[in-house]
Amino acid sequence: RRPLEAPRADKWSQIRGPSPAAAMSINEDIPEESENLDISDYDAVPDDEVGAMEDLGAPNRESGDVMVTAGAYNAEEVNTEVFEELHLGPVLVQEVQNAWNAFLRSTGSKEAAGEAIYSSMYDAAPSLQSLFKTPRAVLVIRLMSGIHEIVSQVHDPKGLKTVVEAIGFLHLHLDVTTPRVAVFRDAIVELLQSELGDGMNQLARKGFCILLNYVGGAYVYVREKYSERLGCLA
Repeated sequence: RRPLEAPRADKWSQIRGPSPAAAMSINEDIPEESENLDISDYDAVPDDEVGAMEDLGAPNRESGDVMVTAGAYNAEEVNTEVFEELHLGPVLVQEVQNAWNAFLRSTGSKEAAGEAIYSSMYDAAPSLQSLFKTPRAVLVIRLMSGIHEIVSQVHDPKGLKTVVEAIGFLHLHLDVTTPRVAVFRDAIVELLQSELGDGMNQLARKGFCILLNYVGGAYVYVREKYSERLGCLA
């Protein structure tokens, strides 16, 4: 199956920032033009392609056969001890992408979706608001583009791991911890639940919790394993 179409390379490099190889320079000033970036380049998975999962032998939703992962990831815990590929079952992949597409439609625009995500995370824990140092307009775009690309790669364990690792390098300067990951995970999941209602079913909720736990755990893992090494190279 074809993944969600990612933003064009020239814009993506400005939205997401430097590559992992240049992660030690992530604290450089943000270009002024970043605030005017267009985020209209994100395409949702067409409904007919998402629905085609059933034709590929996806497990029946009512059978409970929704294998999650061959690794040590689940919906309750943030695993920071390992960073492996995440193998979500096809039903969970479909439900996550369905819910994300529905969220984009419900908010009316990519800008509104990004603002909603930013507000939910900002309001979730007032004590963590000091982490939001990037200008709001820029951070909204980065949040939106980052989550969108992660969801777009959820069907591809290798591609997902590459994307998550790259974004993780951009968070080396932040004190990402397991409790903070849980706060942001719950804020995003509750936002989707609030926006979608019954459209955010239990499988979609479980899939997003697993995915966000995976992403957050990877950020902590990358920070603990590589920040000291990169500091020595700087």
